[in-house]
Amino acid sequence: MVFEFMLPDLGEGITEGEIVKWRVVEGESVEEHQIALEVETDKAIVEVPSPRKGRVVKINRAEGDVVRVGEVLLEIEAEGRPGEETARKPAPSTASVVGRLPEEEFVAAVPKARALARKLGVDLSTVAGTGPGGVITEDDVRGALAPPEARAGTAGPGKDSDRFGPIERVPIKGVRKSITRNLLASQRTAAFVTGMDEADVTDLWDLRQRESRMARNSGVHLTFMPFFIKAVQRSLLDHPMLNGSMDENGAEIIVKKYYNIGVAVDTQDGLMVSVIKNADKKTVLELASELQALAAKARERKITLDELKGSTFTISNYGPFGGTYATPIINYPEIAILGAGRIREKPWVKDGAIAIRKILPLSLTFDHRVIDGSEAARFLTDVVRRLEDPAMMAMER
Repeated sequence: MVFEFMLPDLGEGITEGEIVKWRVVEGESVEEHQIALEVETDKAIVEVPSPRKGRVVKINRAEGDVVRVGEVLLEIEAEGRPGEETARKPAPSTASVVGRLPEEEFVAAVPKARALARKLGVDLSTVAGTGPGGVITEDDVRGALAPPEARAGTAGPGKDSDRFGPIERVPIKGVRKSITRNLLASQRTAAFVTGMDEADVTDLWDLRQRESRMARNSGVHLTFMPFFIKAVQRSLLDHPMLNGSMDENGAEIIVKKYYNIGVAVDTQDGLMVSVIKNADKKTVLELASELQALAAKARERKITLDELKGSTFTISNYGPFGGTYATPIINYPEIAILGAGRIREKPWVKDGAIAIRKILPLSLTFDHRVIDGSEAARFLTDVVRRLEDPAMMAMER
């Protein structure tokens, strides 16, 4: 019996993924639940197990292909189960109300491309598709009408051109597609306002310097982020409306009674927000250790979906890359996000005298539908107060 192994529903609303790596080859025997391939979704790299035991007779898609949930990945010659008929399904019929199109003449194209082709009189059988799996897109149809010289060199990245010179087309997929979708959703729904302030973190700088050696002895690299998390979490206790999300359907504000802090991690594929669960129950050293592990997993694309979801408030630390102030976009559907810039030495009034101090620029973007400017300012002031007096965080319960 031949079993068609289709891309299963991966949850989280995921509808497609890119095949990163095959773990099996044609002719090889595979065990039930053995990992057959790795698929990159817009959230993480997922290991997909085989649902059957048997011999791989055909691999239908190549590494790098984008496949949708329900598409056949491979075919397995499997042992039949009691009462089960062959799992091979007939190829999708191209029959319509006007007759049947011979299967060998079927052309894969998105519905809008078909409609556009009919409107423009383009024969789809002459069009090369550039979409996932060679599917014809609207741009492909329009391109078929361009003069031959304008279509020259469209065989791949780096060989395309417009009338001014060479260009490269970079597909939006994986994490970048998720970033695009979430940012647009956030921009469409929230009423953004960004407030800014500065914190004198000279004492915090010195504390971190003193404790770094102890942290290294424990195998932990101590950064400023664990202190940022503590300052934010403590301040959220006093300003609970910032720790939550907006229920667009129910027109309600959902105030979370737990503290899962999202931390934006820069990877070669874009920003990924890993989540520190129950930050209120962890020490600075424990936070540092968990941050280090999550950042490594994110950059190696080994982070799990569970480690990327469930945040109640997000922090983006762009200071190490040279940034100062910014207007960070809220991590939808949260209510606020804190951006931390680069710590710099500046002249500062301290105890009535001018001194050179280490100053941290902070930017708080919040949803004005939920939070008024006065409440946001009070929250940011509390964050600054705790960062300027790190001993306060050690004394608080």
